[in-house]
Amino acid sequence: MTDATPAPASPPSRRARVRAPELIGKGGWLNTGEMSYTLADLRGRIVILDFWTFCCINCLHVLDELRELEEKHRDTVVIIGVHSPKFVHEAEHQSVVDAVERYGVHHPVLDDPELATWKQYAVRAWPTLVVIDPEGYVVAQHAGEGHAHALAKLVEELETEHAAKGTLRRGDGPYVPPEPVASDLRFPGKALVLPGGHFLVSDSTRHQLVELEADGETVVRRIGSGIRGFGPDSFSEPQGLALLPDGKVIVADTVNHALRTYDPVSGAIETVAGTGRQWWQGSPAEGPALEVDLSSPWDVAWWADRVWIAMAGVHQLWTYDPATGTVGVAAGTTNEGLVDGPAAEAWFAQPSGLAAAGDRLWIADSETSALRYVERAGDGDGEGEGEGEAEGNGFVIRTAVGAGLFDFGHRDGAAGQALLQHPLGVTALPDGSVAVSDTYNHALRRYDPATGEVTTLATDLREPSDAVLVGEDIVVVESARHRLTRLRLPDEAVRVEAVAHRTQREATEVAPGALTLDVVFTAPTGQKLDTRYGPSTRLLVSATPPELLAEGGGAGTDLHRELVLADGVTEGVLHVSAMAASCDDDPANEYPACHVHQQDWGVPVRVGSAGTSRLALVLAGLGA
Repeated sequence: MTDATPAPASPPSRRARVRAPELIGKGGWLNTGEMSYTLADLRGRIVILDFWTFCCINCLHVLDELRELEEKHRDTVVIIGVHSPKFVHEAEHQSVVDAVERYGVHHPVLDDPELATWKQYAVRAWPTLVVIDPEGYVVAQHAGEGHAHALAKLVEELETEHAAKGTLRRGDGPYVPPEPVASDLRFPGKALVLPGGHFLVSDSTRHQLVELEADGETVVRRIGSGIRGFGPDSFSEPQGLALLPDGKVIVADTVNHALRTYDPVSGAIETVAGTGRQWWQGSPAEGPALEVDLSSPWDVAWWADRVWIAMAGVHQLWTYDPATGTVGVAAGTTNEGLVDGPAAEAWFAQPSGLAAAGDRLWIADSETSALRYVERAGDGDGEGEGEGEAEGNGFVIRTAVGAGLFDFGHRDGAAGQALLQHPLGVTALPDGSVAVSDTYNHALRRYDPATGEVTTLATDLREPSDAVLVGEDIVVVESARHRLTRLRLPDEAVRVEAVAHRTQREATEVAPGALTLDVVFTAPTGQKLDTRYGPSTRLLVSATPPELLAEGGGAGTDLHRELVLADGVTEGVLHVSAMAASCDDDPANEYPACHVHQQDWGVPVRVGSAGTSRLALVLAGLGA
């Protein structure tokens, strides 16, 4: 491993004649008025395939990145979302239908539950974008986030080129919007009980907050314009809510990458943290709250005299201090995974739910299907502790339930073997246990720290995303049923058949011993790697199990890495995180615009004598 910045690879030819494979998906087409399409039907248009899955925060970021491009080039560009599921729940067709509405997807979507098109295009990560020219040939591939500027430049070049050739066909695209549905709530996210007994709910898809009477049904008022935006009366897919000591409500304004406050007395909405821009690697991670970028804050909680923020977009916990008006990282490295220990060294994967309970802050860590918690160093009783913990910033992270990124299911019993599936919410109960909104299992689960047992409280919910206590009842946010559901906390657990799953993706056969890892990155046309302040690339490699890698793990700045696989470990997952920064290549411009491209891969591998000795992952380009 070296620390030298790699020389830019020779640009891959956009004219390489690679015919795009056909689009196949057993689930069929959405947002097309029940029409099905082939690539031949789209000939003459620039087609951008967006391989996504709705659990993935990076995929949701890319949906937002594509909105401007989609609108500006609506007569020449057809964006097609190819939905390729990670979790079992995401392979259900109705779940995909719900997600398309929930996240405002305004282009056709191919539901590919068996990953047929994913395999045809040799995709390795969510999200991945593939560009097909008007003649039906693949001309670019981009993995991860931050490629909107490069795509915009490429689209303009393709429009010019194919207009001159006579192969560009302008006109309306195949998108047909679904009929709107009337309901008081539409995919609500989180809820809280106001001091007077009313409920406040984040009505995420409608970009509003809704106050309901104590019955949980009657609308008292709607807060916000209902139009996606960052204005004084606008939200963008708000999620988490928490009461502050002064009586105001703090709101995780998720897609605005901001925290807002709402005063239930005056009705005033105020931005208290975030700039409206998404945080990227290299940006300040602490400072005046209104000057620091955030990244998809999903939930908030008041604990230890601070607002704690589940910063799903960067796999971290942050805090906001209203007294000083500052924000900063409290836990997590931005690496995605499940690693316990001192807060500054822990890994998370889309933390999405928070609940304060005395000396613990509970966390629903969705992508690891885990229940975790924060406590002060030295306060723990040993359960779930990692080895060799140090005090760090005074907090440590521990896991109560969960095994990692690729193991999930619905299994009760001892916490060490119990399984959840992408939980989004957690609620502290009066007896010291916690209820988990086990979203993709459509269930409410319970973990009891006193016994170390996991049980099921209720089933037949529909994507529960949060729950709040009201007396002896628990009121669940049934997100995909668009309602609050009141349940009596049961005396006995519900018996359910245990199921366990692993993410089903085809493993890459690799040879034993030495393995060359190459992350392919070619700066977009008109840009170059930004080396003004040192290396412009970053590469982090690890493995599950850790014993898979004998050599080559850790961080560096070269996108080429020589790995050595350990003897005796026959399969596992290589975790690869890459980042590259490129800037406009204009010597006359003293302050060129710069762009960050980044992606995390989890590559299942199987070791065998017939396997490859080189693993190529495309961050941007075609040269795999």
